Amino acid sequence: MGDNPKYAREYDFPYPEGVEYPYQRMSMLDRAAQFASFKALSGYEDAVDEAARLTDAKTELDEATIDLLNAKIQILQDHIAEEPEITVTYFLLDKKKAGGKYITTSGKVKRIDDYERVIQFTDRKSVPMDDILTIDGEIFGILNQSGTDI
Repeated sequence: MGDNPKYAREYDFPYPEGVEYPYQRMSMLDRAAQFASFKALSGYEDAVDEAARLTDAKTELDEATIDLLNAKIQILQDHIAEEPEITVTYFLLDKKKAGGKYITTSGKVKRIDDYERVIQFTDRKSVPMDDILTIDGEIFGILNQSGTDI
């Protein structure tokens, strides 16, 4: 069995049968599993991928932009019964690392909750008012043409 004649006796030595032995004989599959490869750094690749993922910083708005957004929110509040359709770009905070990303969503406005400071859509999406970057929609264009200063 072995190539080294010095250990030939050990290679050909039979497994003790009929002798009281403290261990059960291991199957060949279990013996092979002892030497199977494993990942010493499990999770390392995921950590590297997470570190490489880019996030954006939240843009700080100036007073003029904040006033414009507040005016648009007030217009939405005044026309809430019409369920105006708007497109909102807002900042979504990343749950795992600093920063986040800007998301754009569209839909019909169902209500504006001043206490929770969210705009709720008819499809149950909600957008935090404090994280809004832009609000666009036909309702603002029609009101601009009618003489409202936005």
